[in-house]
Amino acid sequence: MLSIPEYASATLAPSPNFGPRPDGQQADLLILHYTGMPDDDQALSWLQNPTSQVSCHYYVHQDGQILQLVSEWQRAWHAGVASWQGITDINSCSIGIEIANPGHNYGYHAFPDVQIEAVKGLCQEIIPRHNIRPEHVLAHSDIAPDRKEDPGEFFPWPYFAENGIGHFSAPKPLGDGRFFQLGDQGEPVAALQAMFQLYGYGCPQTGRFCELTCAVVRAFQRHFRPELVDGIADQSTIATLHELLSALQAQS
Repeated sequence: MLSIPEYASATLAPSPNFGPRPDGQQADLLILHYTGMPDDDQALSWLQNPTSQVSCHYYVHQDGQILQLVSEWQRAWHAGVASWQGITDINSCSIGIEIANPGHNYGYHAFPDVQIEAVKGLCQEIIPRHNIRPEHVLAHSDIAPDRKEDPGEFFPWPYFAENGIGHFSAPKPLGDGRFFQLGDQGEPVAALQAMFQLYGYGCPQTGRFCELTCAVVRAFQRHFRPELVDGIADQSTIATLHELLSALQAQS
């Protein structure tokens, strides 16, 4: 159990819901969530309740107050059923930050500036401590697209990328052109699924634009092209994905 916070600006608020990372596994993913409950204090209590079987490493109030619930070196229970780059035990290799916001079901709204600045400072310390690559700073919806929407389209990913947090490329503008949507099938759909897989999404290459593929597209849009989140793979979405993949390949 923590005796002092690992982030100097945090206050301890321990949760019993954690365990060891298996075989000394290190955290190399940083996952950002929103709480998705109408009452922020209720959300915090749930993360500290042993019967809930959920937790996170840090909780950030809307006023910017930061609480640490679990040591960064322990395995918190925040990801649930999820995958990234073929890895399905996300909890064992990640650090989770819960950001207080009621979420899409309870009056989703923009994150206050003071809260965003607090999350930014926290991420800027976590990332070098664990050597987390930019493309490994992810939304909960990225790793669980068929279940989750958080932290959602109001989260300012471009601002975070400008401050060294996360991988981002300016989204391509909306426009006309070929698109793929639910029910489409064929080799072009399979090629699109392969691109999402290459970036890291759990998107089986079936050649059918199924519900899961639609969910992956929506998750991608929330993170990288939030102007229109509709699950339709239009030219703007596809071109933005291609730009991100090209940037990664240039780095390798």
